[in-house]
Amino acid sequence: MSNIKDGVSFQNLHPCLFLERSARVYTEKPAVIYGTKIYTYKDLQHRVDLLARAFVRKGITPSERIAYMLPNIPELLEGHYGPMRIGAVLVAINTRLSAREVSYILRHSGARAIVFDSEYSKLVEEAIGTDSNIHTKIEVTDVFASIKSDALEYETFLETGKDVDLPPIDRSELDTVAIDYTSGTTGEPKGVEYSGRGTYLNALGQVIDAGLRPESKYLWTLPMFHCNGWCYTWAVTAAGGAHICLRKVDAEDVFSLVAEQGVTHMCAAPSVLSILENSPMAVPEAMQGVNIFTGGAPPSPRILRAMDLMGADLHHLYGLTETYGPSTIAAVQPDWKTLSLEKNAIKKSRQGVPTTTLHTGVRVVADDMTDVPENGEVVGEVVIRGNTVMKGYFTDPESTEEAFRNGWFHTGDMAVVHPDGYIELKDRKKDVIISGGENISSVEVELVLMEHHAILEACVIGIPDDLWGEVPKAFLSLRRGKLATEQQLIDFCRERLAHFKVPKAIVFGSLPKTATGKIQKFALRDQEWAGYDRKIAGGNRKQTKYKNSS
Repeated sequence: MSNIKDGVSFQNLHPCLFLERSARVYTEKPAVIYGTKIYTYKDLQHRVDLLARAFVRKGITPSERIAYMLPNIPELLEGHYGPMRIGAVLVAINTRLSAREVSYILRHSGARAIVFDSEYSKLVEEAIGTDSNIHTKIEVTDVFASIKSDALEYETFLETGKDVDLPPIDRSELDTVAIDYTSGTTGEPKGVEYSGRGTYLNALGQVIDAGLRPESKYLWTLPMFHCNGWCYTWAVTAAGGAHICLRKVDAEDVFSLVAEQGVTHMCAAPSVLSILENSPMAVPEAMQGVNIFTGGAPPSPRILRAMDLMGADLHHLYGLTETYGPSTIAAVQPDWKTLSLEKNAIKKSRQGVPTTTLHTGVRVVADDMTDVPENGEVVGEVVIRGNTVMKGYFTDPESTEEAFRNGWFHTGDMAVVHPDGYIELKDRKKDVIISGGENISSVEVELVLMEHHAILEACVIGIPDDLWGEVPKAFLSLRRGKLATEQQLIDFCRERLAHFKVPKAIVFGSLPKTATGKIQKFALRDQEWAGYDRKIAGGNRKQTKYKNSS
């Protein structure tokens, strides 16, 4: 015990250690590639140090939150190291959110500074308003011209970090290094706290499970604000690989970068895979040797066939914001290669087995916490525990206690376990819609609709969609004597919500209810998902009565 106490046999785990090592080992190797910009690991370390020192000059202290609202450009990658270098906490914000939603996150997190792209200048100014803790604003001018404001220009801000000493930090691996916001079952987003230990171990797990090497070239098609890019912001650095940044997902750019840069790895939501599949550039061997990791909805046989023809190797992951991203992987077995495409798709579409760093920390349980039989038939809830489960919800001990009941994190996802031990999701307890990889709280959308003067009752569910997996659909009853059209209500929502959260269809009429008057959301879901083998994104139509349905 004394050796551990003295530090001989113990070191606090922290993702900054990855950059420190790679900067020493792979000093002149490209770390970041963005258009004509190339930063070596030595360059990246230098820029991160300047960033950290500049925040110190601005008075940022350990545990204070720094918000980032940037696309997948180098400055956001630097943000995954600079703040935590001084013990501050990164809050990476979804760039698709509305000003109202961003405002809530800024206030709830208590962020003291924000780094944003010029594209979002007006939105950020509106979100900050006059009631905010923000005292420092830093603007990145990448593609969009700067709008006159009182924000500091990013590169100028970095220069202020020269000749500033970094204070010593008594850092624990259990300290919070990032807060990621996610839509849950309530109307407001929750702040999910990530620790240095959890981010470090999840990143190492991605290195192992994805087979990342110093020669790897990772293309940023997954937003870095999603679970910190599923921890690949740190995993690629840990391996000494190259980060290839991409401001916006465009099929032509993706295919061009794969060919020009020799991309070896990328992560992508199913909607991105559909965009690639439908591109004129989707020709045989166009993505030869690329390992693609997808989540949010199981890959369909069509997508698997398309990726296979292009030479890519597709892997299916499952996880939540509360688990730092991926928790399970449909680990491919050698005998799967002998199966037909359809049977292979069935195997790969399952959520799979725990990732390397979760070991055996994933179960499917009945209400009494006993394991369901491994017969592929009995449905239970997926529960998780281990090194890569969140610390808890920021300033919300009650929700944390509820999520961690019985010593396990309760996901709200319902699944079966097959005889080979692989899990497969079948339904969802929580009122969450997953559309194009984005989490949408149906309750949040319902609350916005209820703000409209004509709405008496609102129920929002996810319905099947070929491109996005699921999209929101609203069922509404109107107040007596009040009128509203579908388009009026869609426009109403667009003014208050991120566009991906806005209902794609609205139905007016009475809502199904229990004897006590509670809306039976499940009845509407059963109606919309009739003929599908599961009531979540990626569900396939059963090949019986519905085989002729489009």
